[in-house]
Amino acid sequence: MRTLDKIVIHCSATPPTMDIGVKEIRSWHVNERKWRDIGYHFVVRRDGEVQLGRPIEMQGAHARGHNKTSVGVCWVGGVDKDMNPENNMTKEQEAELWCTVQNLMLTYGINKDQVVGHRDLPGVTKACPSFDVKQWIDGKD
Repeated sequence: MRTLDKIVIHCSATPPTMDIGVKEIRSWHVNERKWRDIGYHFVVRRDGEVQLGRPIEMQGAHARGHNKTSVGVCWVGGVDKDMNPENNMTKEQEAELWCTVQNLMLTYGINKDQVVGHRDLPGVTKACPSFDVKQWIDGKD
């Protein structure tokens, strides 16, 4: 097993009317980007279902320069109908995202300061995951 020290939260940058999952994201990553598999380890669908993506033992393809020691968790949504960043996470998604993050933190000894949004990483200019992860995590205390 590889050493994990960070959880990076992403959004799929899809409007809330687009209920997709691992199958669709894997297709985008493999067929359009020519990656070997989906870049994320977990995907949280609109109804809160958590789907397994790339095996956690494998390095992800979700955060350049941080993939070797991080886990990528993506929630479906993150933009409005005009493709502007928007936190449109459902209550079910938020609950399961938090549960997934907590489980990963406990399993791999990752502290809350190492749970970040994609946009929090150096050099990232995207709004992903369309909410402030640090504020969200701090609100869970």
